[in-house]
Amino acid sequence: MSERFDAGVECCEVQEVHGDLVRTVREKLPPENDMQDLAELFKLFGDTTRVRILFVLFEVEVCVCDLAETLGMTQSAISHQLKLLKAGGLVKSRRQGKSVFYSLGDSHVRTIIAQGWDHITEDK
Repeated sequence: MSERFDAGVECCEVQEVHGDLVRTVREKLPPENDMQDLAELFKLFGDTTRVRILFVLFEVEVCVCDLAETLGMTQSAISHQLKLLKAGGLVKSRRQGKSVFYSLGDSHVRTIIAQGWDHITEDK
């Protein structure tokens, strides 16, 4: 019978390292700084307000005023989240007269959102 830890994860009954497997995987692991960048990217998806903004931008390009009205939030709160999303490359902006319109950063962002949504709604 497998030993179980408090987290409920089953573990091996014996301590045996499979050296060939470990070497193969280590050779394919990206550099640590790239892993950190990826973790930071996913942290941006860890806030409900930012996800809500991304879902709006998934549908249409909008200005801060429209986002605030759509989401029932202040422009200040929306602007703060847009600053983080823009720094992470998830959104981009363009000026048109006195307005600034925001849209998804690129097609990768659309794919991440769509696949994440598919994943969580798969069995519903």
